[in-house]
Amino acid sequence: MMIIKNAEPFFFPGNTTGCLLIHGFSASPTEMQPLGDFLARKGYTVLGIRLAGHGTRMSDFQRMHWQDWYMSVLDGWHLLKSSTKKHFIIGLSTGGSLALYHASRYQVQGVVGLSTLYQLGPDPRLPILPILAKVIPYLPKGESDWHDPNAGKDRIAYKKYSTRALLELNRFLKIMRTSLPIINTPTLLIHSKGDKAIAPENMPSIYRNLGTQEIDKEMIWLTNSGHIVTKDLDQMKVFNAIHDFIDKIQDSG
Repeated sequence: MMIIKNAEPFFFPGNTTGCLLIHGFSASPTEMQPLGDFLARKGYTVLGIRLAGHGTRMSDFQRMHWQDWYMSVLDGWHLLKSSTKKHFIIGLSTGGSLALYHASRYQVQGVVGLSTLYQLGPDPRLPILPILAKVIPYLPKGESDWHDPNAGKDRIAYKKYSTRALLELNRFLKIMRTSLPIINTPTLLIHSKGDKAIAPENMPSIYRNLGTQEIDKEMIWLTNSGHIVTKDLDQMKVFNAIHDFIDKIQDSG
């Protein structure tokens, strides 16, 4: 299985605080690379994983189950744990959903969800997705929502959605939603009001259902970015908020 050039995972050794970065659905580690570079400069050990079936070929993407994506997270988690003592898990879009799910299963110091999915839709095709997945292999992506038109030039992602992968994503999100009330980890959620890929209402839905105490969870709204907040105009606001979140938890612990 050949990985597309520059879509490889990345690792930056640092101190004993580890940050696991998870990219989004149909994308690659490139969208998390700027955040990884920033956190590495702050001294943290950073691992940006590549989810199974991503950054290679559409045929690989099409045959994966959601458990394969989560196994990528779990593999990265164990690798990071081998060299660090404190652990933060940070995900974008579906990566944020995977980060939350992981926090319901393993102890982490903190979890960050960026532009995170609570549920798909609204879309009239969702109820017939199992049928669509059998007859229509791919669906077109919508128009990009970049506020900085140059920000997405080096982002590596598939040009279409696999309907079978969307079906797997929908199955995973149902499980993820049931896991939210058992999470008691400090949580930071960030979402742009201009996100056209994942409705902004997803963030308060996650927030309301989290088991984390009110004092330990926070929402931050952005106004000058689209969906990929790690590369758009609010980039530094996002990065600094994550750094402050990590520092605050470490200082209190």
